[in-house]
Amino acid sequence: MPELVWFLDDLNRWSVLLVSPFIHPEKLLPAEHIAFVTESISAQTENLQKGPDSSKEIVKWSDFCSPLAYKPGEPFKLIAEASVDNFSSLGIAFLEDRLQMDNGMVPHRIVSVHLEESALKELAKEKEVKEQSPDMDAVTPAGKAAAGRGEEEKCKLEEEKEQEEEAGAGEHHHLHLSSCHECLQLENSTIESVKFASAENIPELPDDCSSRTGEKEAESLEKGIKRINLTGKPPNILIYLGSEAAKARFEQVKSVLRECIDAESYTIYQLQQEQVLRDPWVENSLLLVIATEEPIPESSHEQFMTFLSKGGKILGFSSSFTFGGVQVKHKKKLRKAVHELVVTKKDNTEVKLNLLASGCVFEEGVKGDASRVKVLSRLNNADKDTVIVHLTHGSSGGEAILTQAHLELDSNSMDVQSEEDFNLLKMSNSRRCEVLKEILTCLGLSCELSEIPALTPIFLLSPDEEIHLAFLKWLEGNVDAEGLRASSKVSLKFVSSWESQVEVTPSLMPVVTEMGSFSSEHFSLKIYQQHLQTKKLGKILLFTEVTTTTMNLLDGLMFELPEEMGLIAVAARQTQGKGRGGNVWLSPLGCALSTLHISIPLHSNLGQRIPFIQHLVSLAVVEAVRSIPGYEDIELRVKWPNDIYYSDLMKLGGVLVNSTLIETTFHILIGFGFNVNNSNPTICINDLIAKFNREEGTELKPLSADCLIARTVTVLERLIEVFQEKGPNGVLPQYYKYWVHSGKQVQLHSEDGPMAWIVGIDDYGYLQVHEEGKGVESVHPDGNSFDMLRNLIVPKH
Repeated sequence: MPELVWFLDDLNRWSVLLVSPFIHPEKLLPAEHIAFVTESISAQTENLQKGPDSSKEIVKWSDFCSPLAYKPGEPFKLIAEASVDNFSSLGIAFLEDRLQMDNGMVPHRIVSVHLEESALKELAKEKEVKEQSPDMDAVTPAGKAAAGRGEEEKCKLEEEKEQEEEAGAGEHHHLHLSSCHECLQLENSTIESVKFASAENIPELPDDCSSRTGEKEAESLEKGIKRINLTGKPPNILIYLGSEAAKARFEQVKSVLRECIDAESYTIYQLQQEQVLRDPWVENSLLLVIATEEPIPESSHEQFMTFLSKGGKILGFSSSFTFGGVQVKHKKKLRKAVHELVVTKKDNTEVKLNLLASGCVFEEGVKGDASRVKVLSRLNNADKDTVIVHLTHGSSGGEAILTQAHLELDSNSMDVQSEEDFNLLKMSNSRRCEVLKEILTCLGLSCELSEIPALTPIFLLSPDEEIHLAFLKWLEGNVDAEGLRASSKVSLKFVSSWESQVEVTPSLMPVVTEMGSFSSEHFSLKIYQQHLQTKKLGKILLFTEVTTTTMNLLDGLMFELPEEMGLIAVAARQTQGKGRGGNVWLSPLGCALSTLHISIPLHSNLGQRIPFIQHLVSLAVVEAVRSIPGYEDIELRVKWPNDIYYSDLMKLGGVLVNSTLIETTFHILIGFGFNVNNSNPTICINDLIAKFNREEGTELKPLSADCLIARTVTVLERLIEVFQEKGPNGVLPQYYKYWVHSGKQVQLHSEDGPMAWIVGIDDYGYLQVHEEGKGVESVHPDGNSFDMLRNLIVPKH
């Protein structure tokens, strides 16, 4: 169905509530929250029931969400926001006729919406902020989701596609949970928290663990473990453009960087102006690229200096940022003109090339420390103007290379004015890349390039021949005449064999059904079969060498396939791996990369505690290794909510969970990835095994991805069975045995907030902390993209 959009004339009839982030731009919706519209009608309309079923436990609407705006009339509409878990609770109560509106009206429909920026400002203008009236408390909840506005403010309301109403459904309520094209779907109903499956994700613990990371690694990791990232920081590169929101500029700088660095070893994000002081990026990034000519605000400059003092690296592209006595001087005659530079390389050889000048040069001030300043390049003019300098700061290895020549621009730049300039830049382009790579290498990055591999066909495999034949029989009645199984994400075309001339695309992938033709150096069906000891899970396997993301491969099969044919997708490499909040999941060879489908009844211990799934999977990965005889002391641990860590130092895996509720069954896709045999860019399980062998004099064998994926699925099925029988208490003792948080402290609310001790997790998977004088409380993340354990929020009750 076409989407319904509220335009500005419609928005004029909406009223913004005083508690709404619409009128407080600094308070934004967090990444894990959902915005939605609740429509309610008077109880007498169309002979509807006059309220929720009084024989059941009533759920009060305002206890689970925060209202943002309302529109009077029939139906009465309320825009609200809630955490994914609270939204799921509202949806379940709505389906079961247990949802009660505060105004006595009957909830008729719930529709998720996107809040986009284009019309939000217009809506905010319509509302003049006044003192809160005495009756405002009647519509302002103290809901659990009321605390914590998050990351991204958007405004135009785009209503998702409606679910088709069933025949004779006049007396039933219909819950639209998301934008699923065929069914009721709640995307991201649990916290999506994987940022990297192959990359160290942020030394997140705020108990000064971060500051000791390098020291601890030096003590515990011997020289035999190869690593690119020697700083101990996550492989994040941030691009700061000041107040500029121009996507084209970000993509331009990002593209130049990706041409130089190893794209598989780093992820690149834009650091927005409002994130500089708010988000904990300082400890969580290798390199900050400053690519704006705007003046740097004093508070931002101080934060950038803090980044340097903690060992961070900065690359300045024609920016006003400087320090250490070096000053920027304007020279108008140089602006937007192509000039010849002489660059001194690390080996003291010189390279001459032509670049577009910024119109500024560097000068050393009187108070500068000359020992911390090195000139790398001067213009080949009469004044020999300095245009590239190398500066150091602090005692932790902080350094910056600042340039007033546009290394990020090539001959295709809009600033190139003449054919002569174009030719000069074109002839210098290879040397420009050479110099930029040298600068990036000097700042500690790897510039050994890896080509993005081509997508490969999928092979249909099964460790059980009987189930394999049953699946092929099921396929006969569930594909079209061409063997196509269509899906909105990836359509699968089942073929008996594959010919190389058949193209594999992100939207259409061939699936080879003949197992006899399968062979791979990265995955052994025999090893997988030996270690898979399950009743249902992981029985039907889709394997491919290279895919975009395994999270999309099962979409067209999982809702209709019989439960005993447990689906799993496995890839040797991913090109577009998914992570929480849009983050990138790095997936080089050597990772165990998989997406597993499970079905969980709504009315079960786990069905009422879906967020616990991420904890069970994290535990299953750790137990898959540490339950092997001889491997019990390998320092592999779990970190809340869904990360796998080496000790409490470095991340080497994580979990991503997406849920879809259909009638009374959750269909859950679990993406998990962890480093098995890839030492770079961080660390892997076989590094830990080799380290253990050296320290203990043992000869434990390295492990393989096929073995550990099978063992993880086997352990997970057992953990689910225990949880369904005994609830959280059945698995928490084992979880605590392996988790990294015992005796740790976290800071609540903000950098200056109170400290609290981590004591465990509650029955619904939230972290529990003890704050002195306040007892034990459950907390959740504030939605920032970098650190799940930073600025934890205590929900209001």
